[in-house]
Amino acid sequence: MSRVGLRFFQNSRAAFRNAQSPFRRFGARFQSSDAAAEQQSTFQRLWNSPVGVKTVHFWAPVMKWALVIAGISDLSRPAEKLSLTQNGALTATGAIWTRWCMIITPKNYLLAAVNFFLGCVGVVQVGRIYNYRKSLEGSSTEAAKDMEKEVVDSAKNVAANAEAAVEKKSA
Repeated sequence: MSRVGLRFFQNSRAAFRNAQSPFRRFGARFQSSDAAAEQQSTFQRLWNSPVGVKTVHFWAPVMKWALVIAGISDLSRPAEKLSLTQNGALTATGAIWTRWCMIITPKNYLLAAVNFFLGCVGVVQVGRIYNYRKSLEGSSTEAAKDMEKEVVDSAKNVAANAEAAVEKKSA
């Protein structure tokens, strides 16, 4: 870190330590019972939080929004160019991780939100693929069977590749 940056950091720390809480003027009923939290500014509480800015619990969801944005931008693509396996994986990821975010400690609502929207984008895209294939074949059962066959074949290919890699590694 440069000397200028270090001096800026040291000078700004004092300003954050001395910052007054906006709720102090309303009396004791809004104040925390924890003396350490009472003396910390909002920035310090965010910084030192178990899901704060200096943890992966903050940055992972921030970066994952790129997947949601990419999925939303794919809404303009024609349905025949969309990948069923990719969008199925996004749907499953969104559903599984949204639930998991409510189980883990600390609860990560930012991650739950991004995963919820990721699942929603995946469901919309899978629905678009289904409707497109239904319009080609004329019946919904044929479209569902075609999609099922594609997913099963893809899973079998992945399993075969994994088995081949294990065999190659053990030989």
